[in-house]
Amino acid sequence: YRAPKAKMAAQAAAAAQAAAAQAAQAEAAESWYLALLGFAEHFRTSSPPKIRLCVHCLQAVFPFKPPQRIEARTHLQLGSVLYHHTKNSEQARSHLEKAWLISQQIQQFEDVKFEAASLLSELYCQENSVDAAKPLLRKAIQISQQTPYWHCRLLFQLAQLHTLEKDLVSACDLLGVGAEYARVVGSEYTRALFLLSKGMLLLMERKLQEVHPLLTLCGQIVENWQGNPIQKESLRVFFLVLQVTHYLDAGQVKSVKPCLKQLQQCIQTISTLHDDEILPSNPADLFHWLPKEHMCVLVYLVTVMHSMQAGYLEKAQKYTDKALMQLEKLKMLDCSPILSSFQVILLEHIIMCRLVTGHKATALQEISQVCQLCQQSPRLFSNHAAQLHTLLGLYCVSVNCMDNAEAQFTTALRLTNHQELWAFIVTNLASVYIREGNRHQEVLYSLLERINPDHSFPVSSHCLRAAAFYVRGLFSFFQGRYNEAKRFLRETLKMSNAEDLNRLTACSLVLLGHIFYVLGNHRESNNMVVPAMQLASKIPDMSVQLWSSALLRDLNKACGNAMDAHEAAQMHQNFSQQLLQDHIEACSLPEHNLITLRMDPIQAWPASCEAPEGSRPASWGLCGARCVPDFHPDGT
Repeated sequence: YRAPKAKMAAQAAAAAQAAAAQAAQAEAAESWYLALLGFAEHFRTSSPPKIRLCVHCLQAVFPFKPPQRIEARTHLQLGSVLYHHTKNSEQARSHLEKAWLISQQIQQFEDVKFEAASLLSELYCQENSVDAAKPLLRKAIQISQQTPYWHCRLLFQLAQLHTLEKDLVSACDLLGVGAEYARVVGSEYTRALFLLSKGMLLLMERKLQEVHPLLTLCGQIVENWQGNPIQKESLRVFFLVLQVTHYLDAGQVKSVKPCLKQLQQCIQTISTLHDDEILPSNPADLFHWLPKEHMCVLVYLVTVMHSMQAGYLEKAQKYTDKALMQLEKLKMLDCSPILSSFQVILLEHIIMCRLVTGHKATALQEISQVCQLCQQSPRLFSNHAAQLHTLLGLYCVSVNCMDNAEAQFTTALRLTNHQELWAFIVTNLASVYIREGNRHQEVLYSLLERINPDHSFPVSSHCLRAAAFYVRGLFSFFQGRYNEAKRFLRETLKMSNAEDLNRLTACSLVLLGHIFYVLGNHRESNNMVVPAMQLASKIPDMSVQLWSSALLRDLNKACGNAMDAHEAAQMHQNFSQQLLQDHIEACSLPEHNLITLRMDPIQAWPASCEAPEGSRPASWGLCGARCVPDFHPDGT
């Protein structure tokens, strides 16, 4: 038996020698790879980053003919660095395509495989190659079902892609698939994220019959889920934001107050919680809706929207200032596109606030700021062009440039497919035509018929319908049909009081007061004008204060109250001077030339005033805050 034992010993020794040599070779290979990787990361994280040297270090891996795993990962790293830090999209695409191709041939290599697919689809979308991104994501989703984190992430990504294309039906279908998958893998948290995201899209599509049961289910899931406190509160914020914006979009300012209060309390709770670094045990739970800081800005934003609709303009200004200050700090550290969206929407609302409070020059400078932000981002430009023209139209009205106002509003109509914004623009455009007298009678009648609040009103917004009644009352007043005007204005008052729409209430009261003054009923006129003045001072609405003070002056003169008439005349003089000074300052600014801005050719009338069928909002934008036009029959 010695001979065979010796032979076996020799074979064993040779095998051990070969294994040792192989281990040494692997160790050497790992050493050079780790060294190059370390250098690359050092250059990438330098201050400032040395991206060219980082890329050189990663490219130096390939001449060593590394194993497939190292090769695929290096292609992914190169593609990621080139995509995020350079404009060399062609090379980035080439490396990411190689990483995706090679990684599909390797077992148990999900992190590289699906990250490559995710980044590559982002790059395709950036290059407007959406048709290449969709099948890539679909394939990745198909083969990722055993990897919960990546399967959910890729479903979210494809749903977002469909949303950007305005294909909300496909996006909702994918989010529904994601919710069911999350339920199967035992992630109630991510199931709630999918369902809330779907609810958001259904709200955008105005599918309210589907939204209500979905939000009820979401509320139950959020309340029953026991997990990370920050994740739970963030779900609650998401849920409450949807509820609040749903109420505001319906113009229900009073009804929304309990939800808004809960939302504000919720964000205060989140701000006191410390981030928990412990990762959840279920990989499907590795998601977060928004960072805490972003949620804070969002809550400020919806508070501003509510304050604008309710007519608490000083409160709106206070929260806008806080939000914009927070945004400036965040944008120094974070280039997330959502921050620019928040900034534009906040500016849209504060601009309307300034126009009402008699700060036209400041409003004009902020309109210019919105223009600059939209020019920097094609997506912002696409989503906010109609709102921008609407703001310019409102500014033109405030400085009596009626032809420019008409042009801006008609351009906005050409650009929007959002029904609420459409109704808002048409309401203001009708007011422009009313103010201009008999120039556009035929078109005016056509517009008033399309926003007839008595029947077939195009949107469900309580606030917009009340504003439409006001405009009908204004038109009837100019036509001398006072009884009809009173009927419309009383309907406005009824609706405004039901939902605390203070600005509409003030406008309706002062116009009713004017009607009673014309009819010689001074006592009833006074009963309307005095509360209108008080409410306008509380808002504050400079134009309604001007109008009310003029009526109070004339009323007191007619009643022989010399002292009260003198006091009212003094108030009227003060308001007139303030508004005149602001008017001159605004018109002297170089930004005043923006009143001729056109982002899209104006379509021939009346096709541009047709209400969009089955429309979907491009953004929240102006639709969150309604205002009524400042037109005063006494010529002030």
